[in-house]
Amino acid sequence: MSVKAFKLVSAVEREMLMGDKNYINIECIECCGKNLYIGTNDCFIYHFLLDEKVSTAGKITFAATKQLHKYLGLKKPVSELKAASALTRLLVLCDNTITLVNMINLEPVPTGARIKGAVTFTLNENPVSGDPFCVEVCIISVKRRTIQMFMVFEDRVQIVKEVFTPEQPCAVAVDGYYLCLALTTQYIILNYNTGVSQDLFPYCSDEKRPIVKRIGRQEFLLAGPGGLGMFATVDGISQRAPVHWSENVIGAALCFPYVVALDDEFITVHSMLDQQQKQTLPFKEGHILQDFEGKVIVATNKGVYILVPLPLEKQIQDLLASHRVEEALVLAKGARRNIPKEKFQVMYKRILQQAGFIQFAQLQFLEAKELFRSGQLDVRELISLYPFLLPTSSSFIRSHPPLHEYADLNQLTQGDQEKMTKCKRFLMSYLNEVRSTEVANGYKEDIDTALLKLYAEANHESLLDLLVSENFCLLTDSAAWLEKHKKYFALGLLYHYNGQDAAALQLWVKIVDGDIQDSTRSDLYDYIVDFLTFCPDQELVWKYSEWILQKNEEVGVQIFTKRPLEEQEKNNINPDDIISCLNKYPKARVKYLEHLVLERKIQKEKYHTHLAVLYLETILQLKSVTTDNCTETTELLLKLRSLLQKSDLYRIRFILDKIQGTDLHMESAILYGKLEEHEKALHILVHELKDFHAAEEYCMWNSENRDSQYRRRLFHLLLSVYLTPGTSDCALVMAAVDLLNNHAAEFDAGLVLQVVPDSWSVQLLSPFLAGAVRQSIHTKRMTQVALGLAQAENLIYKHEKVKQKGAPILLSDKKVCQVCQNPFCEPVFVRYPNGSMAHTHCAANRHLNSNVTHHSPSSSNQT
Repeated sequence: MSVKAFKLVSAVEREMLMGDKNYINIECIECCGKNLYIGTNDCFIYHFLLDEKVSTAGKITFAATKQLHKYLGLKKPVSELKAASALTRLLVLCDNTITLVNMINLEPVPTGARIKGAVTFTLNENPVSGDPFCVEVCIISVKRRTIQMFMVFEDRVQIVKEVFTPEQPCAVAVDGYYLCLALTTQYIILNYNTGVSQDLFPYCSDEKRPIVKRIGRQEFLLAGPGGLGMFATVDGISQRAPVHWSENVIGAALCFPYVVALDDEFITVHSMLDQQQKQTLPFKEGHILQDFEGKVIVATNKGVYILVPLPLEKQIQDLLASHRVEEALVLAKGARRNIPKEKFQVMYKRILQQAGFIQFAQLQFLEAKELFRSGQLDVRELISLYPFLLPTSSSFIRSHPPLHEYADLNQLTQGDQEKMTKCKRFLMSYLNEVRSTEVANGYKEDIDTALLKLYAEANHESLLDLLVSENFCLLTDSAAWLEKHKKYFALGLLYHYNGQDAAALQLWVKIVDGDIQDSTRSDLYDYIVDFLTFCPDQELVWKYSEWILQKNEEVGVQIFTKRPLEEQEKNNINPDDIISCLNKYPKARVKYLEHLVLERKIQKEKYHTHLAVLYLETILQLKSVTTDNCTETTELLLKLRSLLQKSDLYRIRFILDKIQGTDLHMESAILYGKLEEHEKALHILVHELKDFHAAEEYCMWNSENRDSQYRRRLFHLLLSVYLTPGTSDCALVMAAVDLLNNHAAEFDAGLVLQVVPDSWSVQLLSPFLAGAVRQSIHTKRMTQVALGLAQAENLIYKHEKVKQKGAPILLSDKKVCQVCQNPFCEPVFVRYPNGSMAHTHCAANRHLNSNVTHHSPSSSNQT
């Protein structure tokens, strides 16, 4: 596809060069800065100064001013010209001789230095000598199959190397030690320092004119077979795809990122980046095409022209205007080396953004997203395409010049609702991705507000996620938008996020009461309960507690029972106030008291008593309605019994008085047990309830955490209740037998044998008797073991005592007290561990004792 990359501008008109002398033809050209040199077929060199002029409209023209011309004195054409600006010398090839002339006056150097026998020559643009006042010249010698390397100084030349080639060379280019040669049948790379050569590809010089051109460090451009422009490195490989040019190409030049080729009729321009032909310029009779320091010059026999490149930015903008995004981006990347870094970064970001909007308009969203992110697009540029999404308070102004040609999304989609929906979905996705990245810095409010509006309009499930997480939605704009789309629950979340819990609750209550319609949450009542449970504003909790409890007592009470533990421990809301509030709601009141007593385990008598009374009253009320115990009654009875058994804080007499006269016998028994009136309790269990298992359980739980004697007393008491004199109830007799046989370890066998009737057979009590004998024998043996262990321990202590006595101590009239140095008058003394002895009264004196210790370091206070 065509790109206007170059414009052909005339530099030297025919009349300026030759006037009316038609026989004069241009043979070669050289350009160094503003200096243009032309060699002709009549052995003249012309020197012009080129001035570039730019009109106000941006049009570029060249004005050539002739400085002088010089006749070389030979009737041969000037074949080649090369400028060595560091030496102010011009190398001129004429009649196989390279002559050095002054660049200013075109006079030969006084020394007459020259190189003879050259067919053609080139300069080494990557010299190896390192001498700034020397140029390296490579010639194809008139000697057959010979290449020669020279060092050319200001007034002398010096041969460096002579290299022989396998075939006759036709063209050469140099880079460092590497020569790229077009031989008769092939191209090769030759290292003239080491002599190592590398074949590239075949080429027939008899059929076509070879082209060998250095285009960069260690890289060459060659005219290959089949009309291909081939790239090759000094390693013999190609790092770029070839360009397709004409079969009869005459010359080639490089103006990055383009390769320019000349044939009989056209100048063609190919991109080095994608190898595509970008421009074709008609140009007949051209025979010279060369580039000089980025300036491309083309010449016919009669005139010289310059290919002026259009600014890359203009080329890129033209491509973008034609929606050729890929080509524009490739060209922009290639422009990196020709544009200062900071300027390039600014330009490239803008190009990426423009390309992103082109892809966006074509609904290529994946490509657009990548371009927007790579170009660091101010996301508000994208949001501004969507009507009403930016907050009214936003100060955003679109980029100038604009990044796209669209006023808004309606113009872009031309009213197509399906396209508009796709665009909105893309923006949702894109905003969600960038809102937590650096792209959002500085305008998070605009992004989150726009995202909220999109979610609300599309009824998107992510709306609630946005509002319950950290966000920067602007309250005024967002609230109006949510209300417009009837998203009242979401509006409540917005109010809550902005610290307006009262407004949020007011909305939600209206939804539950049916005053406004919003089906976002079917469990909104439960949500409000949960919200108030964790709400730190006590006034709001009290304000809505009545409404909550009226809706559902058992669920509503959670606003008190499930509050954060640390808040409850601080009693921020007084439990007594809560109980007063719950007086109108009996179920809630019971739930709250259960929470205080059973969950928080608050040790206050009034709460335990209150809960027990509420259980009791409810049970009695239910029993008054029906004689059969329903499920609710059974559950309450179990709760009451558990509380009566496990708690020691309630008022026992008070509860017992309330139970009197009812059929709550088990509860009465538990209460008597708490009063240590076990005989009454057991009497109820055995004679009134006839629940023998419960009687045994009673003995067990009442003796928990008590000693074995207490438990034994309870079991003996139960046995005596079973065996009350005058009782002939067979069931009680069997209960007594089972009690003895099942709990033999809990009884004193001697006392039991005194109590049981004489009529009972041994076989009846055989399990009990066997257990009693076994227990007795076990007790006896354990006592014997304990006695044996004690005796052994005593023996060990005796042995230690004997060891401590040691050898006998002899006391004679020759022994003296180590303290007072007086002899002993009676056989009473104190002996120190070091063997020294002292009077008892001396040892008792602390001062003297310390002296002994001082004088006897090995002694101690032990005696």
